[in-house]
Amino acid sequence: MWELIQSNKRKSLILFFGMGALLILIGFVFGSYYNSETGGAVGVLFAILLWMILSAVSYFGGSKILLSVSGAKEVTKEIHPQLYNVVEEMKIAAGVPYFPKIYIIDDPAPNAFATGVKPENSAIAVTSGLLSTLNRYELQGVVAHEMSHIINRDILLMTFAGMMLGAIALMSEVFFRGMYFGGGSRYRSRSSSKSSSGQAQVLIMILAIVLAILGPILAQLFYFAISRKREYLADASAARLTRYPEGLASALEKIANSTHTLRTANKITAPMYIVNPLKKEGMKLADLTSTHPPISERIKILRALQQGISYKDYQKIYEMISGKKEKIIPDSALKEAIPITPLQSAFTKEKDFNPVEAKRQTGDILMKMNDYQFINCSCGVRIKVPPDYNKSIVVCPRCGRKHSINNLSS
Repeated sequence: MWELIQSNKRKSLILFFGMGALLILIGFVFGSYYNSETGGAVGVLFAILLWMILSAVSYFGGSKILLSVSGAKEVTKEIHPQLYNVVEEMKIAAGVPYFPKIYIIDDPAPNAFATGVKPENSAIAVTSGLLSTLNRYELQGVVAHEMSHIINRDILLMTFAGMMLGAIALMSEVFFRGMYFGGGSRYRSRSSSKSSSGQAQVLIMILAIVLAILGPILAQLFYFAISRKREYLADASAARLTRYPEGLASALEKIANSTHTLRTANKITAPMYIVNPLKKEGMKLADLTSTHPPISERIKILRALQQGISYKDYQKIYEMISGKKEKIIPDSALKEAIPITPLQSAFTKEKDFNPVEAKRQTGDILMKMNDYQFINCSCGVRIKVPPDYNKSIVVCPRCGRKHSINNLSS
């Protein structure tokens, strides 16, 4: 898939410099609004400095910032062995040497995303709601989707674009606040004696307002146009990695139908998630401002892969269901053929999956992540001791047996 990777790198550069140019244009117009003589140059200089600073921050610490903003905490194999094993399985299936770090977000809304500038320092974050909602095959499909973003070099674009979208939105917000508090009024009064200067200032003001409103929207549309195609590619790659497209289809269905709202998501981080966490698309078609393709369409394509799971099969089904002749898979990947074997098509949902038990286990995992300690009393009760418990003895609520805190083991 070298052709796909190179294509994604080129698109990332186009998006990166395109957003940079938009940022500089906004800086020039906003600066000219406040001072027609030197404001434009100052605005361009400010925009370039902001662009360079955010680019450096994105490259060296963007993923850490996004994970921190999302409230994600790193977990190890000891804390959640099943999740670790699923990521390891997808790593082996993909044949890559790196192992993404694993994070959990304490939120009941099921969702997940991948981040990182390079595959070697990438990370996969899943919510606690995802772990308590999906069975193992569905979780495998979601992890495979996020692993595909890492393999296809999508995470670099997502990290940079998130920071650039934030910069453009910030400049627009600063401009509107400046107008609210009377910015530019001094120049307008000085130039009011000259009609030509006044007319020019009015035009600049109108252009500045238009850019302040449309700038963030254009940046989002520019990003979303590429982001949607990447989601289809990640779905196709996930089907190949798991050899079981129904797992991801069922997971998307459960995530879309969830009644929970992801509390930590915002307009900057939303495009990173496997399903848009801000807008409840459900089974309806997404509009032009959606960060993702229609969920119903993604599910239909995955469930229509009955004979094979190659990129060629996915491209064919995509054209049939979407009604578009758009090529979302590069030519170099359309030559292979991977049939679905009887064993693969015979997979069903895990019969022993218990949502109540899964929710309880996820709660225990979150407690371990937050330094809770556990005591297994001989009467069968599992006592959970919070980290701020300041006594040396804890009493079992069922049998009254006393346990020493000093002898606890997690």
